[in-house]
Formats: sequence, C-alpha cells, structure tokens
Amino acid sequence: MKSKIRIVAAGLALFFAVSAHAALPLQVGDQAVPSLAPLVESASPAVVNIQVSQTVDSPNSPFADEAFRRWFGLPDAPRGSRQVSSAGSGVIVDAENGYILTNHHVVDGADEIQISLFNGDLLDAELIGSDAATDIAVLKVDANGLTEMPIGDSEGVRVGDFVIAIGNPFGLGHTVTSGIVSALGRTGIGDGLEDFIQTDASINPGNSGGALVNMRGELVGINSAIISRTGGNVGIGFAVPTEIASSIMNQILDHGEVRRGLLGVTISSLDEAAAEALGAEIDRGALITEVVPESAADKAGLQVEDIIIEVNGRRIANNRELINVIGLRSPGETVSIRYIRGGETLVTRAELGERVAAASSGENIHPGLAGADFASNTTTSGNGIEVTSVEGASAAAQRGLRSGDVIIAVNRRAVRSIAELIEIASEYEILFLLVQRGDRQLMLQIR
Repeated sequence: MKSKIRIVAAGLALFFAVSAHAALPLQVGDQAVPSLAPLVESASPAVVNIQVSQTVDSPNSPFADEAFRRWFGLPDAPRGSRQVSSAGSGVIVDAENGYILTNHHVVDGADEIQISLFNGDLLDAELIGSDAATDIAVLKVDANGLTEMPIGDSEGVRVGDFVIAIGNPFGLGHTVTSGIVSALGRTGIGDGLEDFIQTDASINPGNSGGALVNMRGELVGINSAIISRTGGNVGIGFAVPTEIASSIMNQILDHGEVRRGLLGVTISSLDEAAAEALGAEIDRGALITEVVPESAADKAGLQVEDIIIEVNGRRIANNRELINVIGLRSPGETVSIRYIRGGETLVTRAELGERVAAASSGENIHPGLAGADFASNTTTSGNGIEVTSVEGASAAAQRGLRSGDVIIAVNRRAVRSIAELIEIASEYEILFLLVQRGDRQLMLQIR
C-alpha cells in the first residue's frame, strides 16, 4: 500500500511541477509536447454547474414499506415531504438568449434550478422544456457576457477521435477529462430513444448534462449516462449526439414541444426461429406484423411480413433499433427504407406522419397510477399508451411503472388510446398491465 501511495504522490509532484511552468513552452529535447490547455481554456467558460432542489414525498413511518404493510394488514403509512438537492452540468449554446442544454433527468421534477458559471456567478434558471425520451432539456438564464460553445457536427464524429468531457462530477466543480470516441450508434442502454456516442473519457455522477468536446472546441455530445457496477467511471460513458440535442432544442423553442415522426407499423424483432419459420435467409431485422391503414408505411407500399433491414443507410438489427431511428425523425421527413419481401431485397421511401400525443395524468385514471403521465399513440406503431413520466416515490413508481414503458394491454384487452384505458379502469379495481419495456414484456398489477 505504501508503494502505491508513493507512486501517487510522485505523480502529483510531477503534475504540480509541470503546472508551475504551464506558461512556458513544454519540450522534450527539441520536440514540443502538445497540450490541451488552450482548448480547455476556450471551452470551459461555456460549461455550467447546475444545482437542483425539489420537494419529494417521503414516508414518516418505519413500517412504510408497502409489501410489509400489506403482509401484516397495516394501514397506509402517513406521508410527508422533504427537500432534496442534486447536482449536474449544462452547456451554454446560445449566449445572446441565455439557452443552456442539459439532461432531462438532471432537472426532472425540479422546484428550483440554479446554475453557477465558470467565474463563480450564481444565476437562477428557467426550464423552457425537456424531452424524457432523448434525455434532453433546455434551460434559460438572463445574463450578459455569457460564453457559448459552438455546436459541432456529430455526424462527422468517427471512432478513434480524441474528445474531452467537461462537467461537475460529484459536485466538485469544473473538471476536465480526456479520451477517445469508443463507438457510435449505441442503443439499448436505457428505455428511451437512443443513438449514443460512447467514450472512455471519464464521466461520473454530476457530469450529466455536461459537454463532450472535439479537438476543434466544438460541442459534439451532451454527456448522459455511464455503465458501472460501482456508480463510478469504468471507461464506458455515453453522450447524446448534438444532431439529436439540437433538433430537440429547436423543436422545444419553435413549438413548445417535441414532435416525432410516425411510420405506422407494428413490429417485432426477427430472431433465428422466426426467420426459419418465415423461410427468410437472414435472422436480423424488424418484422412488420401490422400496417396501419393510410399510414406512412401503407402509402410507401410496406406489407405485413416485410422485414425492414435498413433506414437511411443505417442497418436495423431489431425492433428497438427501428423505434430509435424513426422516433428521432421529425414529421414530414422522408426516409429511405430497405426491406426484404419473399427473399427479394427492395427499397421504398416513406414520408413520416406525426405522432399524436393526447396526454393524461394517472391520478385521473386510477389511484394506483397516480404520479404517472401518459400519452396515446407515441410508439412507432401508433399503438399502445406510453408512460411519459413517473414521479419518484409515487403510487405508480411503487407499482413498477417506468418512464418510457408502453402499455399494450390492460386486463387482457388491447389498448390503443387513453380513452380505452380509462374505460377499463372504470370497470375494475385491480388492473393487470401488459407492458413493453425495451425488448421484453412484463405484467404489472395495479391496485
């Protein structure tokens, strides 16, 4: 252990020795040593620390566990409230108007949002809008003299590109880490619409909403998630590409909401067994099981049993990837679709329709759904009811509902709209929800 401490101490001594001469040209012999300091000095003022406070319900009884109370026949535990705070990061992308990009999960449910600038100034921030599916939110501050970060082309990012991550890990304040782009187009990390940039630049709790920056000082991603068994960095972090973040921001600013494209198909993943049964020569793709009449898919000539394998040049391996690709496009956008029909590979073009989001609060539907919000017709197929948000410690959360879930049946009856859910809920005290969560289905009991 002592030897390890000596190594760390020696490393720190070297660090401070180098830092002490940071203003001088660094050389090894006649060879200059490259430094990221100019890039960091330029980019850092555009990154802000975010402090969020909110009021959450909290049980006051030591016997608050719902399963415990039900087992012993105890009454519902009294509930109170408490103030909690959390930290995150954000990036100023429009200095003139004071717009800041961050993650939806950083500010979700916030009663008060404050940001601290690189120079230490503390400002109140207003939430303009957010999108849970892509984990992007837009804040606004009223201030002069802000520094913005130029938005780069995330479509031009390549695996192996050097990047830096700037954020507020563990509430420490502005921190810079470096690494490379490890992979592109990552999906299946959570339950939302995903097309992540993966990086090994250190991202830790508190970095959420911070900047992933290329070597030109441009913003190419909003740091969003990590994979870790301990909660700390293990070299696998994910950022929302600026192509997506910018689109979401523009829709929020232009329309006050996010509008998504709709293809109008019901799909399932194609596995080896299904491929064999259908006589298909491939075992990856999105199998169409229903085409909605007069939908974009219907007008493009797609049919049941067609297997979608590519959209706009991007390979589709399963139904989740198709949901992501279509869900990240806007209504009216035309996409090229490559598919297989009867062993023949065909191509068509479809002009996407618009998803209709008739929203409703769960407390108006059933007591066990309190704390959740729902929207009709927000899946790729236009079928089912999407859970758009779930408050922590709410009745819906305690019963297992998560944001991004899609309810496809209630008490063995298929549901396509909130009106149908309300009708069934009025008939029964107990609801059995068949929920699609990513690539799996589960049953939740709602009392």
